[in-house]
Amino acid sequence: MSQPTDQRFPIIAMLVAVAAFGAMDAFLKLLAAHYPPLQIAALRGWVSLPLIIIWVAFAGGFAQLLRVRWGLHLLRGVLAVVMLASFSYALITLPLTETYALFFVAPLLITALSVPVLGEQVGWRRWVAIVIGILGVFWVLRPTGEGMISWAGLAVLLAALCYALSALTVRVLGRTDSTQSMVFWMMAMLSVFATIAAYSGWVAIKAEHTPWLVGLAITGAIGQWGVTEAFKRGEASVIAPLEYTALGWGLILDWLVWHVAPESRTLIGAMVVAVCGIYLIYREQQLNRQHRRAGRAR
Repeated sequence: MSQPTDQRFPIIAMLVAVAAFGAMDAFLKLLAAHYPPLQIAALRGWVSLPLIIIWVAFAGGFAQLLRVRWGLHLLRGVLAVVMLASFSYALITLPLTETYALFFVAPLLITALSVPVLGEQVGWRRWVAIVIGILGVFWVLRPTGEGMISWAGLAVLLAALCYALSALTVRVLGRTDSTQSMVFWMMAMLSVFATIAAYSGWVAIKAEHTPWLVGLAITGAIGQWGVTEAFKRGEASVIAPLEYTALGWGLILDWLVWHVAPESRTLIGAMVVAVCGIYLIYREQQLNRQHRRAGRAR
């Protein structure tokens, strides 16, 4: 009887995190109509850094920021710039719902790339799920009216690829570096690298956009807190599938803010990709339990 009670808080934390990140993406989309993608990536980093610094100060101190693997942190910084710039570029033209439908391919890419990058083994069932999920992505891309694919659609896929590669580096960094150091250095490098890249085309920040930037900082901080607490306290097999509730927030925000309704093809494709992603999560947890039982038997 205690298990549902134990899982209640992490489930709520994850749902709050997904909602917060949905609101954050809405602020990104609003800003994308006024500023270049690289500048938006820089702003995303700078508005978050003060809150992250406070978090680090109260969660282990600043010494932990120096005991890190610099090469992998630099790689994550570059990936973060490309990911956020590509995502922001896509938001200029794509609704949140379609953007999420395409970005849902990230968990599939993480599983597929774990083979060449980490040397992990992926069975045929998971490969079938990956292939079906990718077909779902093509289903979403096809009817744009701009041919088979659009630049915005490709930008989302590039963002998903960068996210997947960054997630794989986290698996390696997590063996030696603290969570605080990973979050801090990613945001710090995102801020600096994106600012350098955007400097020549920097657009002056308008005063009327200050509330959007404040909203970006607050929702990003809440989302980061929720994700951290959810995965720290809950089971991954229970928590990870809740990420797909982002589609619901995309539908709501598209309708309320931009008065846009998604095409049925987008929803079908999103559901196909989501089901495949959830299956991969379930299958990985199932295999982990089997390995633990085999280890105890020995």
